[in-house]
Amino acid sequence: MPAPIRYVQDSAYFPDSADVVIIGAGIAGSAATWELTRKGLKVVLVEKGLVGCEQSSRNWGWCRQQNRDERELPLIIHALQRWGELGDETGEELGFRRSGLVYATGNESDIAAWEKWGQMAKQYGVRSDILNAEQAKAMTPGSTSRWLGGVSSPTDGHAEPRLASAGLVIAAQRHGAQVFQQCAVRGLDISAGAVSGVWTERGLIKTTRVICAAGAWTSMFCRRHGIDLPLGNVIGTAFRTYPIEQAIALPLYTPGFACRPQIDGSYTVSVSGRGRLEPGAQGIRYARQFMDTFRSRRKNLKFRPGIRPFLRGPEAFGRWEFDQLSPFERVRIMDPDADQAIVQEGLMAMRKEYPALANLRVAQSWGGMIDSTPDAIPVISAVPKLPGLILSAGYSAHGFGIGPGAGRLAADLATGDTPIVDPTPYRYSRLVDGSDLAAPGMM
Repeated sequence: MPAPIRYVQDSAYFPDSADVVIIGAGIAGSAATWELTRKGLKVVLVEKGLVGCEQSSRNWGWCRQQNRDERELPLIIHALQRWGELGDETGEELGFRRSGLVYATGNESDIAAWEKWGQMAKQYGVRSDILNAEQAKAMTPGSTSRWLGGVSSPTDGHAEPRLASAGLVIAAQRHGAQVFQQCAVRGLDISAGAVSGVWTERGLIKTTRVICAAGAWTSMFCRRHGIDLPLGNVIGTAFRTYPIEQAIALPLYTPGFACRPQIDGSYTVSVSGRGRLEPGAQGIRYARQFMDTFRSRRKNLKFRPGIRPFLRGPEAFGRWEFDQLSPFERVRIMDPDADQAIVQEGLMAMRKEYPALANLRVAQSWGGMIDSTPDAIPVISAVPKLPGLILSAGYSAHGFGIGPGAGRLAADLATGDTPIVDPTPYRYSRLVDGSDLAAPGMM
């Protein structure tokens, strides 16, 4: 079942040209649309389904610096600044609250890792407060566990996935951006070795600059043009509860569940690190690049092989012509099944930890496909072999919070402006030039 979203009205007149075309209206594409529109460019955002309908509406909604890989810290620091500004700037409710986040655990290894991370993060001015057992208990009133300790990140926060992408797009429309849903981009028009337009199912839009922020579909799109982009897709599960008198005031991580309280008294809930692999041709193609990551996280992954991923969806075989139906039109909205075992595990863990939530019930559950890179760091980068193409993908389950920063960086790269942060860690070339990729950092 799809996660809830806010619907966006399409623009009226389909254009024949644009300064920049953005493919994909998740949080990364929507934020780039807003940033480019602010720069005064003619921007067209094209989405095969609906704004925010895939992973950008299916995540936890956390906007965190805590436990980020060091390579992502400069970008999330900027993203959190933007989250704090965007509500007033756009005039839209994006659901952002700088509420702070709390982590509590009974595992000594967690506390040791958080302490080590906090020492590193101090270099960037990030606040991370280690909690002793009494402090962790005080910050989780009503919990039953005897925590060893925890960590508080008071300057972090959360936003509302069902509102954020849509709000940015609606604001961009008011400032001149054009948005077209149910309109797949089948491929790039290329002249003299550079981007000269995009072929959509409604026709050609001429442009010399394209940002491809197509999430789990990005690697398939790139392969059509001979661009090798190693992405691995993992299906995550989350659920929303019915409203209840809330017992948890702040977004909370525990070894058994992670949750985000909502204004109406409901919770968005998941179990950290859990996922499902349903590999197709793409999964096999890039298996070697992901083997180390797979081994390190195997205990938290289910493996469900089958023929369907080879035939439909972003993992499938296939080549298509631009005047033919593309894979992106065959699956307008990717809606993988939720793992009901994870749903029940998370629900039972919350009820056990908080007796006040004994009557907590699931209102809705959903799956979402997460596009990951071998080092779990996104690609926000030009592609040297194809001038005019900017990739924005591979957010590896941390994309929502970092979205406003990612959108700004992609916009800077597309326009040639000074990048808001050093783009080197996010360069495309590291994935294909034999670079020794660092192991994924904290998640």
